[in-house]
Amino acid sequence: MTHSFIDHALLSRLASMPIESRVPMSGNVAGKHRSTHRGSSVEFAEYRKYVAGDDTRRLDWKAFARSDRYYIKEFEADSNLRAYLVVDASGSMNFAAAGEAKIQYARRIAASLAYLLVHQGDATGLSVSSENQHLEVPPSRRAADLERLFAALETIDATGETSLPTSLHALAEKIGRRALVIILSDLFTDPAALGDALQHLRYRKHDIAVFHLMDPQEISFEFDRPHRFVDMEDGSSLIAEPSLIANEYKDALQDFLRTIRAKCHDAAADYQLVTTDKPLEPLLREFLTARLPKSKH
Repeated sequence: MTHSFIDHALLSRLASMPIESRVPMSGNVAGKHRSTHRGSSVEFAEYRKYVAGDDTRRLDWKAFARSDRYYIKEFEADSNLRAYLVVDASGSMNFAAAGEAKIQYARRIAASLAYLLVHQGDATGLSVSSENQHLEVPPSRRAADLERLFAALETIDATGETSLPTSLHALAEKIGRRALVIILSDLFTDPAALGDALQHLRYRKHDIAVFHLMDPQEISFEFDRPHRFVDMEDGSSLIAEPSLIANEYKDALQDFLRTIRAKCHDAAADYQLVTTDKPLEPLLREFLTARLPKSKH
């Protein structure tokens, strides 16, 4: 694996950190994540009354001594995680000023998380889309298929307008069982449409994580002379004196960010605003640590 977006030293340092699901999964092979089904793992879930045919080895004799009734211990079954990495390939993802291009930053996050997921035995797939490109790699837990995912990341050509809400709706319909859906995008789309798509994923009971990628200059809006501002998705442009519009721009940006955060919060999505000058290792460590069960902190 010689791709430019893969940092082997970083992956080696993070390899011992698990990627946990925040919701029970429903995989079809034994794994490390909580399942929607009852099983026989070591994590106790609840009691229920004994009925004829139950495994008597699971009777709780202490509960019987207290209540003179038979109760069965139920445990959470373990299940493998299925993850989908959704990379926005719209033209605005090519923007780079004070940081690296957002699409390259997205590649590095996606490749790192894909490696860690497959390394811990979980199936991982990729969905890349814009109006000009649609690319999918089906989920697989086989290390041999990981190179296919990396090769797909290498071919991303970020052009055209975003189709993120449409892609998320399609993914919500396509995924047959609960999954972790990780979205990598600058989210330059209609917030209402994005919110509807996130709610669709939530309705399907998926675990949603959103990396909101922005260049530092998109936030600071620091320019020292008139500029021609070009829309990297539709090609339109305008010339403006930044000092005259800076306050209005920053107010509009803060309104946009508040709305996006609210839409993610309403869909129970794990949201992170990330500038593309931030080192990858602390970002990933924060993401992984925040998802650990509280008892493991």
